[in-house]
This record gives sequence, C-alpha cells and structure tokens, in this order.
Amino acid sequence: MKLPVQVTFRNVEPSEIVEKWIHAEAAKLETFYNKIMSCRVTVEIPHHHQRKGSLYHIRIDLTVPRGELVIKREPNLAARSRQMGEAEMKKHLEVNVPHKDLRLSINHAFKAAARRLRDYGRRQRGDVKTHESVPVARVSRLHEDEGYGFLTTDDGRELYFHQSSVLHRGFPRMQIGTQVTFVEEQGEKGPQASTVRIARSYGARQGAQLTTASSS
Repeated sequence: MKLPVQVTFRNVEPSEIVEKWIHAEAAKLETFYNKIMSCRVTVEIPHHHQRKGSLYHIRIDLTVPRGELVIKREPNLAARSRQMGEAEMKKHLEVNVPHKDLRLSINHAFKAAARRLRDYGRRQRGDVKTHESVPVARVSRLHEDEGYGFLTTDDGRELYFHQSSVLHRGFPRMQIGTQVTFVEEQGEKGPQASTVRIARSYGARQGAQLTTASSS
C-alpha cells in the first residue's frame, strides 16, 4: 500500500521538486517499518522570533498503530542568515529552489525518521525490553507567547521543548509543575525534548481537582 504523504510549506514557496524529494524519501520509510498509517511533513522558515540559528525547520509526523512519532530537523545556518539578512535569504532560497541546503535538511530529517522507525519496530517485535521506564519530567519554565518551554528531568537536567512537540495540542494546558513523558533527541543546541505528552496520572489528578472544586 502506498504511504499517504501530506506536505505543508510555511514561509516557503511551494515547490513540486521539493514535494517529489519528500515523497521519494517517505517511500523508503516503509522498508524500516511497514505499518505506517500516514506521514505529514512540514517545511518551514521560522519567523525571527523563534529559535535563532536555524533557517529550515523540517518536521515529520508519522502515525503508527499505537501512537505518533515526531521528528524535527533544525540545521544550523545562522552564519549565512546573518550575512545575507533573513528577508534576503528567504528570497534567495525561494528563487533558487531546488537548494542544496534544503535537500540536505530533508535527507537528514528522513534519516532520523528511519532510525526512530527502526527502534519502534524493534520494540513492537519485542527485540527491546518493553518494561523499560519512560522518561518523566516536569515543566519548569514556560514562555507561552513564544510557544516554548523547558522541562526538568528526574536527574536535574533542563531540556528545551517547542509547543509543536507536545502531543494532542496539550501546550495550552501546561503549567509550571505539569508532569510529562518525553523522548530526548539531539537538537541544534544540544539535547531537547520531543513527543512530549502530559502524563495520564497528572491529567487525572487535575480533572479530579476541577470536579471537586466545581461541586464544592
């Protein structure tokens, strides 16, 4: 069965050539795990108020039988952006698509997706111990207007996360102290959290508190 692929461009001129690259890379993913239900890819040049140091953001959302895998690629092209200026750089890239930096970003994003799928498939087959504990952390800082925050892990480390990495559109429900599970991955500036999910136990407690408050 051909994998359904949806491509979205944000602040980037749509390109048939880029879409063909993405569809070709997406087709390869089924060799690593053949039960992918859908693939959504976003190609974006972030606004200047988002994390600096990246020109292209490539996000891949893969729907699999028991959940969703989120992969983000944020290559570091800060020096080039500073030299040309954001507006000029964006115009230059749109005029010169296909652009080697965009092609490279897409390739790297799909290589990361392949690794995640391979690991996911191994866990589903039982090749990896399924009782391994899921990393848990708590929200320690929130920048709601900017759309990002930080988690503090059980071992005291602080990890960046973006609102787009929070599953089920849970970012607006977050507050300081919210307990979450997450997947740690290597970002542009070091380790960061992806596939962030509000812990069920925390959500249940919050719901119970609201119910008690409304009935009192």
